[in-house]
Amino acid sequence: MSEQIIGTPSAQNSSVQDPRAENQYPPDSRVPARDACVLRYVLERRAVEQPDHPFLRLADGSAISYAAMRDDVIAIAAALAKLGVAQGDTVTVWLPNSVDMIRVWFAINWLGATYVPINVAYRGNLLAHVIANAGSRVIVASPDLAPRLADVDRAGLTTCVTVGGDVEPGLAIPGLDILSGAVALAGDPATLPALQRPIEPWDVQSIIYTSGTTGPSKGVISSYAHLFHMSGREAWPTVDSTDTFLFYGPLFHVGGTLPVVAMLNRGGSVGMAGDFVTDRFWDHVRATQATVTILLGVMTTFVAKAPPSPQDREHSLRKVVMIPLDENWRAFKERFGTEVTTLFNMTEINVPIVSGPSPAKAGTCGRPRAGVEVRIVDDHDCEVGPGEVGELILRTDAPWALNSGYFKNPEATAQAWRNGWFHTGDAFRRDGDGDFFFVDRKKDAIRRRGENISSFEVEVEVLAHPAVRECAVVAVPNETSEDDVLAIVAPTPGATIDPLELLEFLRPRLAHFMLPRYIRVLPDLPKTPTQKVEKHVLRSAGVTGETWDREKAGVKVTREKLRG
Repeated sequence: MSEQIIGTPSAQNSSVQDPRAENQYPPDSRVPARDACVLRYVLERRAVEQPDHPFLRLADGSAISYAAMRDDVIAIAAALAKLGVAQGDTVTVWLPNSVDMIRVWFAINWLGATYVPINVAYRGNLLAHVIANAGSRVIVASPDLAPRLADVDRAGLTTCVTVGGDVEPGLAIPGLDILSGAVALAGDPATLPALQRPIEPWDVQSIIYTSGTTGPSKGVISSYAHLFHMSGREAWPTVDSTDTFLFYGPLFHVGGTLPVVAMLNRGGSVGMAGDFVTDRFWDHVRATQATVTILLGVMTTFVAKAPPSPQDREHSLRKVVMIPLDENWRAFKERFGTEVTTLFNMTEINVPIVSGPSPAKAGTCGRPRAGVEVRIVDDHDCEVGPGEVGELILRTDAPWALNSGYFKNPEATAQAWRNGWFHTGDAFRRDGDGDFFFVDRKKDAIRRRGENISSFEVEVEVLAHPAVRECAVVAVPNETSEDDVLAIVAPTPGATIDPLELLEFLRPRLAHFMLPRYIRVLPDLPKTPTQKVEKHVLRSAGVTGETWDREKAGVKVTREKLRG
């Protein structure tokens, strides 16, 4: 238990209601039962059935059992109730990844309230926007972040509980009570009020905000059933109760939320080790006894391009979910002795496309899984044929298996759900065998002299160069019309990148119109807390003074002349 949130030694709590009590909804096999998906009931069941089983395994080698987690959650829930949090309320959480963040999240759901985590990078107008949209009266925040609240419109916030240390001395924000979590969240389980009604699978568990790269961040409404389907056995067929799932995604993002829910629902374990650091990755695996993890984006490249070590196979990791599927995944599997799978997901959906172990085709996301209907359509929602590029849309055969819309944003909800299908905004293609391939975010596609270019496909080829650790490809304006291609790259440790040599490496791998005109070398690429490259930052910077320009260098790129 941390110093900041005080738990209780007692596991007894008479207010825990049987999820199979009266007023149970009519049985429908497509909807998970309360005690299979509602966090409060699942945690209580785990604490009774397997009290000593580790729920969280930490980087220092320690662990927190299901029973201990349940007891701490009840204490915090009682404290939040004393602050006025009730079933149906929203509570905003503004914390970095930590055990305390999971405790607070679970305590909010224990009360039947809605967990609303927000990005720790938010400030200014963006922070004000999500606070107003969430509509919470209580925010649980890091003391390092709390001072930012003084500079924004706080809408209906009345109470800020700080967790993780002491708040800045003398900090006072008009209209906002600032309380220390060490005291304010040390509740008495005996005071915990009974639920007004049972918590149902269709009730809202969380509101998670999207990145906001195309406009103000939207709050994705997720029911308990939605997260159950997103983390369930159809979506993650290789993960079971014997696993420990090491995650690095932030808990204000679905990449962090999903592994925690998946292992809670399975009765397995969750590995927590702080931020992803290449040099410490295998130490984290060993310390948490991790058996499965997600390598997202550049994380795969970082691990794969680290120098070989005699300890490359001395670890517990058995399964790696690689997103996207790196073209060198077979070498990764052979070197580290792990099985490799891949999938496609986003906050609003439920892992509709998954692969089996050792996917046969490079670059695939897999095939649609059972329970999800998937189409690739043009701008008019008319389905396109194999090999053609269009937008991925989907729907499910189970109610509540996808998002429930965008919070207080009916216009965005209607736009995304038009014609009865959820529109992902992602461009895909499928081949004649039914395998699906991600092409690009629609907003990231590049138009070059009448040709459509996938920035993702160019990035895959650039990353194949042994000296390139990470890469982003964006469009920059051409002097005459349409776009030119700019590749921004960062080198592997100890390597240097020669733009001309990189271009020559790419010539046999890319169509002539896809070859970058500009190449910019940086030590590291700017990234979000979810380790996604911030393309909008690089796009805004454009062609800088140090950017290499093949045309100024006198390098010609021409279409291959064919006979006929």
